[in-house]
Parts: sequence; C-alpha cells; structure tokens
Amino acid sequence: MKRVVVLDYGSGNLRSAQRALERVGAEVTVTADRDVAQAADGLVVPGVGAFAACMAGIEAIDGRASVAAWLASGRPLLGICVGMQVLFQTGVEHGVETAGLGVLPGRVERLNAPILPHMGWNTVTPPSDSVLFRGLDADTRFYFVHSYAVRDTSGLVTRAEHGESFVAAVENGAVSATQFHPEKSGDAGATLLANWLEML
Repeated sequence: MKRVVVLDYGSGNLRSAQRALERVGAEVTVTADRDVAQAADGLVVPGVGAFAACMAGIEAIDGRASVAAWLASGRPLLGICVGMQVLFQTGVEHGVETAGLGVLPGRVERLNAPILPHMGWNTVTPPSDSVLFRGLDADTRFYFVHSYAVRDTSGLVTRAEHGESFVAAVENGAVSATQFHPEKSGDAGATLLANWLEML
C-alpha cells in the first residue's frame, strides 16, 4: 500500500483529501511533521482560500523547507487547488503580490471572467501523453472553485476555459497539480488520484 502524507498547515480540505486518497487505496497520514513526511511515498499539498493566507500557514510550519527537501528526493508531489497555486512563483490578490514556493514558473492572477468565482463542473483538455488523465474521456468534468489561476507554465499543461483559457492541471517531472478538486470530483477525481498513486 502506498503511503501518502497530506501536508497539514491549517488548510480546510485536509480530511476530504485524506478520505479521497484512502478510497483509492492509499495509506494516508495528515501531518506537519517533516520527518514523518519524508518517510512517505507521496506528498499532497492541499489548499483552499487565499493564496497569501495559505503561504503564511506553510511558512509557519517551515513548509517551504519541507517541500524543497521532498522534491530533492525526486518523489511525487500533488498540489490541489490553492495547494497548486502556491507551487508557483507569485500570487497576486487585490493588488498584493505574495511569493509562492517557486517550484513551477508562473503567476497566479485573477481570472478575466464575467462571473467569479468559477464554481462548478467543467471539462478540461489534457495533453495526449498525460498520466494524470489516463483512462478519462474527453468530456469528463471536474469540480472547480476559484477566482484566480495561472495562464501558462512549463510541463504537460491541461487547460480549461472560464472567461479565458487557464491552467487546470500541470505535470512537470515529480510535480503534479490540479486547479480543480479531485476529492470533490466523484469517480473522475478518484481515477485521477489512482493514476497519481501509480506514479509513487
């Protein structure tokens, strides 16, 4: 059984992420302890709410160093929603720039859309060689709740549309991330999480 740590820095979707991963066969621990995390096979960075608040929570547990140490080991990491956003270089909310973890290139900015937040089910367009979306049909929908997004980055980029095109997911080496919530996306989300577990 694959051992996964969900990084606990005070974010609100810890338990739902834990339950969703357990559903697809992972042994899950929710912790802020770096030593416990380093013994796992996979690391999940969850996140809901504001970019700056999530980064403050991460800094409070020395999460920047934990993530850096994890990635130096070459093992897979999954960011979810704001947990994806904090992996980028910068987040901009209400005119305030906050430094992210800098794992991926890109800026998190407000979506240019007539209705925000972007909330509900939406389709995505993954690249043909995506591992995360393996076995999922082109019309598969995932559950989004966000007002901010990244417009472009490096790696295998999956896109979605809401007012404009934005990065719905990214696969870049050991780093995978989704702007949507796989843990709230039913069977489709379970398939994606199972695909990620296969990388561990």
